Amino acid sequence: MELVIILIVISALVFDFINGFHDTANAIATSVSTRALSPRRAIILAAVMNFVGALTFTGVAQTITSGIANPFELENGLTVILGALFAAIAWNLITWYFGIPSSSSHAIIGAITGAVIVAAGLQAVHFGGFLSILEGLLLSPIIAFVVGYLIYAIIKVLFKNANLSKTNKQFRRVQILTAAVQSYAHGTNDAQKSMGIITMALIVGGLHDTTDVPFWVQLSCATTMALGTSVGGWRIIKTVGGKIMKIRPVNGVAADLTGAAVIFGATLIHLPVSTTHVISSAILGVGSSHRVKGVNWGIAKRMVITWVITLPISAMLGGLFCLILNLFLT
Repeated sequence: MELVIILIVISALVFDFINGFHDTANAIATSVSTRALSPRRAIILAAVMNFVGALTFTGVAQTITSGIANPFELENGLTVILGALFAAIAWNLITWYFGIPSSSSHAIIGAITGAVIVAAGLQAVHFGGFLSILEGLLLSPIIAFVVGYLIYAIIKVLFKNANLSKTNKQFRRVQILTAAVQSYAHGTNDAQKSMGIITMALIVGGLHDTTDVPFWVQLSCATTMALGTSVGGWRIIKTVGGKIMKIRPVNGVAADLTGAAVIFGATLIHLPVSTTHVISSAILGVGSSHRVKGVNWGIAKRMVITWVITLPISAMLGGLFCLILNLFLT
């Protein structure tokens, strides 16, 4: 059992690392696209702020630990957790390879749910908690789209008579701050998913007796995500930062503020959200407010399809990996 728990901790940190470089683009793509920051400086900024954000809150981690299934009563719990991690890692790597900004959150939530169903049956799933998590994952992109549209509409009114060149120069400076804020918000939500999984494994293995996150778990996940962020997800940066729409500094500021507000709001109410969904939807909202025809709706459609299929595919993968692991661990 101890060896399996160690393997789970290592796998959770691998997922956290991949999540870092997979989702780096979310926080810094707009600032890199507008040249407010060089790629190197943007990634260093994102890594530092992700680390700080990850050390600030643990509410989302507690939701992950007990929101989908009861770790104190979960049958074949260690197999469930390990299978879910393998499934989420596999899906993250597949979508990263093809440069598709899919959701790490959807992947791990779907994988855990699928593995729980295969290992312990439908009755083991906390459908109340699962549905509240699902609502957050589904509603947050819609909220981000609307808020992004409104924020940019307000900016257009406030700066309608401003000199375009000077305004862009000023907003390019502001983007450094908004990129930092968005990276911090990203850390407060995304790193907690691995924290919750490790805490869940410790409870199932009898090494921990509450849903409170041990500090060593929090520190290791924060550090690993920061290291992953420092690697950078260049394929996804290219998609988020340039292929959705032509981003100018004023667009980037509006999108960054929107993304940070929605993600941080979710963190405060202990709900995991997809930073990929939120930030991409914020860019779509800003782009629609700026000029609907300026948005590459083909790329947007491809992203939405990926978002829709991630939950069921990761659930199936989670169940499959759980079945395979059962052959070796039981």
